Amino acid sequence: MPINSMSKSILLVDNEPDIIYLFKYALESRNYDVYGFTNPLNALEDYKLNCAQYGLVISDIQMPEMTGFDLLKNIRKINVNISILLMSAYDIIDFSELDGIKIDGFMQKPITIRELLSTIEKLYQYPNFIKL
Repeated sequence: MPINSMSKSILLVDNEPDIIYLFKYALESRNYDVYGFTNPLNALEDYKLNCAQYGLVISDIQMPEMTGFDLLKNIRKINVNISILLMSAYDIIDFSELDGIKIDGFMQKPITIRELLSTIEKLYQYPNFIKL
């Protein structure tokens, strides 16, 4: 899915507040607008209200209230074209839980700031560079 070139707004979802803080700080230093949520249910509500502003969703997979897979399925119901980047600390990920919903990339935690910035910048420059 091509990233909306007009929108450098990112929805960032991870149940770890430190990840939200660190990634938000790093991305905002590169002029991205980052809206971080530690609760995927709150992130989904925000997305429903503000979906037109977002160009990219970055989500952890394992979260207590709702899995990243379920969050992304709900987001895709609202916007099939939104770019999605998943991340996880777990080595074995069962992508079959996505039920055919495409994502644009995956990052294995721990993720360095350099890796995060590089991956996102490549997604914006070359929308088809890491399709999964």
